[in-house]
Amino acid sequence: MDSSTVVWFRRDLRTHDHPAIRAASGRASRALALFVLDPVLLTASGRLRVEFLHRCLRSLDRELGGRLVVVEGDPVDVVPRVAAAVGASSVHVSADTGPYGRVRDAAVAERVELVRAGSPYAVTPGRVTKSDGTPYRVFTPFAKAWLDHGWRPPADTDASTVDWVRPDIGEGLPAGEGLPAGEGLPDVRALWQAFRDEKLPDYAARRDRPDLDGTSRFSAFLKWGVVHPRTLLADLGRGEGAKAFRTELAWRDFYADVLWHQPESARRNYNRKFDRMRLDDDRERFEAWCEGRTGYPLVDAGMRQLLREGWMHNRVRMVVASFLVKDLHLPWWWGARHFMRHLVDGDLASNQHGWQWAAGTGTDAAPYFRVFNPVAQGEKFDPNGDYVREYVPELRGIPGKAVHRPRDPIVDHAHERQEALARYETIKD
Repeated sequence: MDSSTVVWFRRDLRTHDHPAIRAASGRASRALALFVLDPVLLTASGRLRVEFLHRCLRSLDRELGGRLVVVEGDPVDVVPRVAAAVGASSVHVSADTGPYGRVRDAAVAERVELVRAGSPYAVTPGRVTKSDGTPYRVFTPFAKAWLDHGWRPPADTDASTVDWVRPDIGEGLPAGEGLPAGEGLPDVRALWQAFRDEKLPDYAARRDRPDLDGTSRFSAFLKWGVVHPRTLLADLGRGEGAKAFRTELAWRDFYADVLWHQPESARRNYNRKFDRMRLDDDRERFEAWCEGRTGYPLVDAGMRQLLREGWMHNRVRMVVASFLVKDLHLPWWWGARHFMRHLVDGDLASNQHGWQWAAGTGTDAAPYFRVFNPVAQGEKFDPNGDYVREYVPELRGIPGKAVHRPRDPIVDHAHERQEALARYETIKD
């Protein structure tokens, strides 16, 4: 065995169910725990996103007994230099299957042995394929194959699996930044148990209602790897709620698989015929959408929830995305970029392909003519108007579903829906 190794944490900010830690324990008895604050990723992140990351890191540092080394800089430079400083011949990681991560890791691997074990997904992207070895392009057959493929049981690891050390990493190396003062996360496993016991049975019936506390709110924990999806899958049990929750995890893996096979889909239309679609370039309307000033109460509530909390209910995400693309005729990637800056759970694969689903440019078999009516959606999924009144305080005096009536809307939905369909007609095959 080597005398020491490095575990480089990225989107796996935990010690339980951690294959890379288990692999590191087989290589060396001592390990340095490293997190690199990468300026490339930080500069694209808003305040709430960065603050949530800091909370995750503080919790991980607690698990490690204060032995997490946090360094700011380019990982291609930082990781090999830290490994050399502690005499480590290997660096252990969870695989990063995103476009940027793959390029970054290839560059790091040219300078130090990079040992990959596990990934942030139940099934690592690229593993589930058709019988001829080609990737799935539609969710439903992917989900069936994903279930048939299955996943490994949780890895038996915790903070005691290896001896975590924090040595002096030597002169000439980037100095450890430390973590700003503040709170860490609550006990995530206790939160999961409460959700499983109290809300999961009704999850299928309540998950589409933004006015109800019916979702797990675990998307941010999954994004940063505070918990692994395999841990949750192993504890789901049976019932309609468990089935619906499992399907959501399958969507997460599906979009990661799509991005693995077509990394360019993070930035451009999956369905390339939409490259010919005529789009507008109205920054004033975009700013009104970003700030929740469209005059459509459900849209405005969602956008204000995003700015206030760094999170938005999934049903509302679909509505606001449809509004940007099909009512305002603006590029989906404008909205996707805004979401990725502010969402604490902003997973590139899920975010970009969720936006493409709403825009009709993605993998979805139901094409562009699906246009969400923001008023009808509000009346159906926020029937008493409680969600809108929570986030749009100027409407709190309006009772019931009457709160969903547009107030000085920036566009007429019925007209813009017809305009969107007319534009689609010009590119139909």
